[in-house]
Amino acid sequence: MTNQLTIEELPYRVDTAPLFARFLDMDQAVYLDSSAAFSSRGRYDIFSAQPLSIIKSENKKLYNTASYKPNLNYFDNIRQALQELTPSVNNDYHLPFVGGAMGYFGYDLGRQLEELPSHACKDLALADACVGIYSWAVVVDHRQQRSMLVAHPSTEQALLAEVKTRLQADAPVIDAFQLSSDFQANMSKSEYAKAYQQVQRYIQAGDCYQINLAQRFSASYSGHPWGAYLALRKTAAAPFSGYIQQQDSAILSLSPERLLHSANQRVTTSPIKGTIERGISQAEDERLSQQLLNSAKDRAENLMIVDLLRNDLGKSCEPGSIQVDELFQLQSFETVHHLVSTIRGQLSADKDALDLLAGCFPGGSITGAPKVRAMEIIDELEPHRRSVYCGSIGYISCDGQMDTNIAIRSMVCAQNTIHCWAGGGVVADSECESEYQECLTKVERLLDTLRKL
Repeated sequence: MTNQLTIEELPYRVDTAPLFARFLDMDQAVYLDSSAAFSSRGRYDIFSAQPLSIIKSENKKLYNTASYKPNLNYFDNIRQALQELTPSVNNDYHLPFVGGAMGYFGYDLGRQLEELPSHACKDLALADACVGIYSWAVVVDHRQQRSMLVAHPSTEQALLAEVKTRLQADAPVIDAFQLSSDFQANMSKSEYAKAYQQVQRYIQAGDCYQINLAQRFSASYSGHPWGAYLALRKTAAAPFSGYIQQQDSAILSLSPERLLHSANQRVTTSPIKGTIERGISQAEDERLSQQLLNSAKDRAENLMIVDLLRNDLGKSCEPGSIQVDELFQLQSFETVHHLVSTIRGQLSADKDALDLLAGCFPGGSITGAPKVRAMEIIDELEPHRRSVYCGSIGYISCDGQMDTNIAIRSMVCAQNTIHCWAGGGVVADSECESEYQECLTKVERLLDTLRKL
């Protein structure tokens, strides 16, 4: 088998969602969406479907549609599958993805990495992690305004022919999405306050410095989740968005936060800590952004997570290579302002992207510090497991490149119920009322968008 990629130019379009919609009925369709049509930050959109194999992790057990060694952990199984895709040599376009793994790594995949308690209820029938090994993809570079169909040599010709036919087909008609109940939180305000006070007791006792405490909001619905995603991306465009269509569920992510990017041994992570709502007027918006920039609490919280992530990167990066390029940078999105820091490092020669991901998973910005104790407290205080929320969605190309988000502003549709989460970091000088309201601020416009459909 030749190791040459097949690359065909396609007409460029700034909004690739209608193109991806033509593949929704194919197995494990995945869309990594930079929301370039609505945001200036996005660069690449990548989508595919009909993977060569699917690798799932459920309660620390592996389920594969291909043959893998049972003594390997989840990350090792993905590594083996990627090694079977011979890296292609003609990536002259410097494409980010040339065949490989795409999918989600749910928050509870962390149970493969650490021994954690099992207090929180697991009520969603989703695997803890699920990635497909894809031999083809459409890759759209919005910076260069180019669109390409990329096929790894392992792609069957019949599949490639079907992909080309679908790219020319009419957009499908889908059932309109509509809520059939209002959203209900899994914690009342008083229950949230009780959990918050327990966090404060743990902080005072020295168990932890910060805990990310989250709530879940759920409602019943009818119709196709794709309609919900299309509406949400207009309301809350974000550069690390994504949509995954599974046989009996769908995952919708409008994430503004990158977990890890790795290319040519260079590693980047960009944690978000510090959030405030957008103002109605320009003057109010400017006042709020300056309030966030000058918040000693939010800056301390951000710095705490920067230190945690520097330590996590140190597990896979060359000693002395880790540096903080940006600290407390204000980034403004459709619904909120954030404080974002950027940390970079050089991947060690004996490490790869999967080592890096395992060493940093789940992201410290959505656990707290120290990480393992924070995860234990989260499991104790949150009524339900987080599922995909606060895990990661992204790709790992067979040539070693990787880009993953942190799955905040993310939803799961399963059994005609849509679930949405929101949380915030609680530290010693937090205030219960403001932390509770921050959760609502993060999801209010998202939920309102769905209510109006």
